[in-house]
Amino acid sequence: MAEPPGPPRGRSAPLGAAPGHGRTRPGGTGAGAERRARSWAAGTLLLLLLLLPGDAGGEVCGSCPGPLRNGSVVARFCASTAGAEPRGRCCLDPGPPRRLLGLDLSNCSLRSLPAAFAEAAPVVVLDLTENPLAALPNSSFLGFTNLQNLTVPLELQCPGGSSAWQEVTERGSSRLCHGQRNPCNSSGELAWLCPENAACAPDGPGFTQCLCASPFHGYKCLREGAFPVLPFCSILGAVTAALSLLLWGTQRRKAKAP
Repeated sequence: MAEPPGPPRGRSAPLGAAPGHGRTRPGGTGAGAERRARSWAAGTLLLLLLLLPGDAGGEVCGSCPGPLRNGSVVARFCASTAGAEPRGRCCLDPGPPRRLLGLDLSNCSLRSLPAAFAEAAPVVVLDLTENPLAALPNSSFLGFTNLQNLTVPLELQCPGGSSAWQEVTERGSSRLCHGQRNPCNSSGELAWLCPENAACAPDGPGFTQCLCASPFHGYKCLREGAFPVLPFCSILGAVTAALSLLLWGTQRRKAKAP
């Protein structure tokens, strides 16, 4: 009996045929499917990187080597706070949400603040003693609204001046700034600096900001009504999806290139 004829030349061979007999079928297995899987994985990773929040503390916790110094104001605060845990030079509240409570940068040979110092804005306790720090820029502590205990070298003044703190004391070679004041409560002059539909709010030692009163928002708080959350999220989702598809398409074209 004659053997059944094989696949015609120049056409796609059946699944399982030896390589070299025509093209791979769309959706087939093998290297093509593996490349598509990698492209989808890359797109999903990009989506996660865009949507997931970063870890509390970030780079600032590792800006000075070693753990919290024994006996430092941050170490004592961390030991006395229920649930707090040290990580590098930081004291963290495990949460959720995970929050940065304290930062110990004492004896780190700092001549200026670390580049990632803005990440420390949520801290309650901060130690900058035993560092050859020069005069700090006025905006260094902008946004540090939770800061209640700050220790600096004696050569430096408390940020915002003595009037920005409830108590300023000297202890050896250190200056302790305790109890950040709310500048909006100390003077009625700040209230009229804000627009009509806004209210004064603290924004760090000696700093204030104007926050729109509900239901106003936008430039100078002139727009009334709720913030358009649904359109904003829709646009954000569309942009994220477009970037993911663009990356997937780019990877696919590279995979098809000879």
